[in-house]
This record gives sequence, C-alpha cells and structure tokens, in this order.
Amino acid sequence: MLSLVPYLQQHPGIPVAEAAETFGVTEKQLREDLDLLFFCGLPGYTPGDLIEVSYEGDRITVGNAEEFARPLTLNAEEALALVVAARTLASEPGLVERDALDRALAKLEAAFESSAGRVEVSLDEAGETLRAVEGATERGRRMHIKYHNPSRDEVSERDVDPMRVVNVDGRWYLEAWCRRVEDVRLFRLDRIVEATELDLPAEVPARAAPRSLTEGLYHPAPEDPVVTLLLDRDARWVADYYPYETLEERPEGGVRVDLRVHDDGWLRRLLLRLGPSATVASPPALAEAVRETARAALAAYGED
Repeated sequence: MLSLVPYLQQHPGIPVAEAAETFGVTEKQLREDLDLLFFCGLPGYTPGDLIEVSYEGDRITVGNAEEFARPLTLNAEEALALVVAARTLASEPGLVERDALDRALAKLEAAFESSAGRVEVSLDEAGETLRAVEGATERGRRMHIKYHNPSRDEVSERDVDPMRVVNVDGRWYLEAWCRRVEDVRLFRLDRIVEATELDLPAEVPARAAPRSLTEGLYHPAPEDPVVTLLLDRDARWVADYYPYETLEERPEGGVRVDLRVHDDGWLRRLLLRLGPSATVASPPALAEAVRETARAALAAYGED
C-alpha cells in the first residue's frame, strides 16, 4: 500500500488493469486496496486529511496524498536485517521462487552495499547437515549418522534410510527408517554430529509410514504414566505445546495439568528451564529426580 500511493501519483489516470499487472495482483484485489485508501491519511482523519481516490471507469486518480509521494525507504539497520534474512533464506534447499528472491536481494544489496559494504552470511553446521540429508533423500541413498541424545548425553551411530526432511516449529528433522531399532524415527538435524551418504540404496519397508505432524512432534501413548504439573502464569504455555489429559485453572492465572510422559528426560530438561514457575505435584519419584538433576547442575557451577 505504501508503494501503491506514490506509484499512482506518478502515473495519473493509469488504467486499473495496467496497475494491477504492475503490482502482480488481480483487478478485484486492487479495487479493494483502493477502497481502503479512502480511510487512510494524516492524523486528524477529517475529510481534508484523508487520501482522495477516484477510479471511475477504468482509470485511477489519487489526490491529497503529497505526504506519501515518495516511496518507502529503509534505514541501514532495516536494510541489513533484510539482507541477512534473505541470504539465509536463499541458502535453504528446495526454496520455491528462488529467482524472485535472488532478484530482490540483488536490488537490495546494490543499494545497501554502496553505503555499508558487503554482508557475508555464514550458516551453522545444521545448514550443512540439512543439505546432506536433503541430497541423500532426493537420491534415495542410505546414510550413516552419529546422533547425540541429550537425555543420556551420549552419541550413537546407526544406518538410516531417509524418508523425508520436515520443518516443525522452526526446527529441521530427518524422518527415516532406523536400521538399529527397525522402526521409523525423527532425528533433529542440529543433533546429528556427522552424516555420511552411503553407496547403498535406501530401502524403506512398505509398512513404514510417515508420522502425522499436524499436531506437533509429541504423541504420548495411552500406557505412558501420568505426570501432574503445577504451572504458574508465565509457564502455562506448556499446555499449548504438549497434549494433556486434564487442565484445571489455578489462582493468579496458573494451571494444573495432567499429561502422559514416555521419557522423563525431556520433561526434566523442561522443568529446569521453567525453574520456579513449574512444580511436579506427582509422582513423588519424578519430583525428587528433578531436584537431584537441579542439584547436579548447580554443583557444576560451584553453587550450593
């Protein structure tokens, strides 16, 4: 919209169809945007402060918009943020409309680098791993990976047959048939220490089916034990991220939740992260295990 106003001022009487084609929208969308301009203008918002738009027939005229005559410009910080974000996005494999991004990035860099110099973006190791697993998945090749398990703080080795690479909640995962456990597993890419493509075809059994990830990664089983947590207001987001059995509101905006837990390792890490905002109400053995984990963590820093 901020680009539309100065453009129409510089092209008075332009046909609706031509303006719509220039901005890559339908004529219907353009007319809806023009209708919205009737309610835009300077503070005060009296009739004399609002933009005047006329598109009777097939031609558009804009008036009373001198304050918006120049296209929107970016300051150095805003331009830098866009350059970094665009370069990072451009490095992702399988990007849709890569050509459009490259053209936009070239224009942005040409304007930004003349005053601030060239910006280099270096991806972390997860980016290299992403490219490796994407390539093996596309070529249908088996992989040998070394994977760090934070629950046990150990690195295991296994051969996997890639099925797909997915992004869930901002993190990349490899879903594959794991030949070590003979089952489908999800491997978080930033926990893959090393990934090597093997000269063997991936052979995923017919019975192996991708997991449904529409409701997140965590799917407890009916036989998993129930844990009861008391969450303060600033920790109630846990109930939004993880499926629970029951939820009860508490004073001061907190909640009491019952959830099933298959592996209490991740839950202990979560509770350490939440600190005093979360308490284990039951079972008592888990509450004591969390206390011992916290004591061990504090001892590592020389704290009592």
